[in-house]
Parts: sequence; structure tokens; C-alpha cells
Amino acid sequence: MANAVKEAWKAGKAVVNGWLAIPNAFSAEMYSKCGWDSVTVDMQHGVQDYLSCVACFQGIQPSGAVPMVRVPWNEPGIVGKVLDAGAMGVICPMVNTPDEARALVQYCKYPPAGTRSNGPIRAGAYGSSGSYQKTANDEILVIPMIETKTAIENIKAILDVPGIDGIYVGPSDLSFSYGKEPKLDVEDPEILAIYDMLLAETGKRGIAAGLHNGSPAYANRMIKKGFKLVTIANEVGLMCQAATAAVKAARG
Repeated sequence: MANAVKEAWKAGKAVVNGWLAIPNAFSAEMYSKCGWDSVTVDMQHGVQDYLSCVACFQGIQPSGAVPMVRVPWNEPGIVGKVLDAGAMGVICPMVNTPDEARALVQYCKYPPAGTRSNGPIRAGAYGSSGSYQKTANDEILVIPMIETKTAIENIKAILDVPGIDGIYVGPSDLSFSYGKEPKLDVEDPEILAIYDMLLAETGKRGIAAGLHNGSPAYANRMIKKGFKLVTIANEVGLMCQAATAAVKAARG
């Protein structure tokens, strides 16, 4: 099956990505029907485990949103399992060097392009024979997170690693790494200049740049700036914001 996010990027379009911290298929099902182009299960800072990731994928599937995962670390076991579960994109935290980027590509791709083990229990129509293995290397998105000063210093070498489809900027950790307050929706001139540099370097290579955002307005601003994937908080944050506003409105 063609990856709709990859197709959008080829057409020069940006995508709006949802983010799931809650380990529940029902909330994933309801949330994914809200118009997101893709929905990412957060196994790093969310309270998700592997079984809840599979359940969330089952909830996402009817919506047609592209299922992705932020894995907890750059490690072949969990990368392979989320891909077998049906992830069409892997976002990996703390990729700081070209060697780490190459390792991520290896974990995500079948031979000869990589070292992923064969056994797509859910991705391949629940283990039946099919065409999944023939298209997986082309359709799965490999997206390292760029979120440290070290990664910025190595960015050209990281972006030159074959098989990288995009990068995903973690503003809080990036700011932290530069001795600044960890936050989303950054206005610090030094960090914004880094964003401009990342957009220029990814643009030269035809690689998409993604960013985690705290608000819809900032996400829209970043799309206009050139980012091709924007996430807005997560479902917990959006739910709590709406609930807080509802309570305040009810109390007048």
C-alpha cells in the first residue's frame, strides 16, 4: 500500500500529524477520525507499550490516517516489532551522528538495503504471503529526530545517509541542549536560526523536515516556513485544553 505521507511530500505538500500518548484503541479510533494525515503512537514519552501500540493501530486503521511510531530508542528489536505491527513510519529519538542514522536505516529496511528480520505478523496481512516485503523498503518512512547540539553539528553528514526520508525536530530537547528553557513553540532567535538552517539543508537533499508544536497557530506558521510535517501537542494536551476551556465557560 502506498504511503500517503510520502506521496504528499513528493507533491510538495505538508502533512498534519496526530500524536498518541494514551494506550487505548477507543481513544485512538476517535482521535484519528479528526482529519489527521498521519497519527503517531508515542512509545518514548507516552505511556504506550507494544501491545497498546498494536491496539492503537487497530483503532487508527478505519480512519485511513498513516500509522507511525516514535520508538523509545534506536534499537533493532523495537524498530522491527513496530514495523511488523504495521507502522508506516518510524520516528527515532536522539539520533546524533551519521553512524546512528545509518543504524536506524538498517533496522528499518529488509536486505539488501538493511538488516530487518522477516516476519511482518500484522503488517503483512497477519502473516499471510503477499507483496508487503516487496514494497516495504520503498514505502516505510525513516525519520531520525534531531534534538541536540551534537546532531546539529553533524547534520550534513546525517542528512547524507542514504535511506533517510525526513527529520523530526524535538524543540524541547534541542533548546535544552543549547542551555535554554525546554519548550515547544520556540521564539528564541538562535533556535529559529537553526530551524532555517535545517530547512535549507533538507531542501537541498529533497528530505522533509518535521517539527513538534504546542499550538495550531504555531504549526501553521511552521508549515508556511517550510516544514512538511507538523504535530500539534498530543491527544492528552488537546483534550485537557478543551476540557479546561469547557469548565471555565460553564462557570462563566
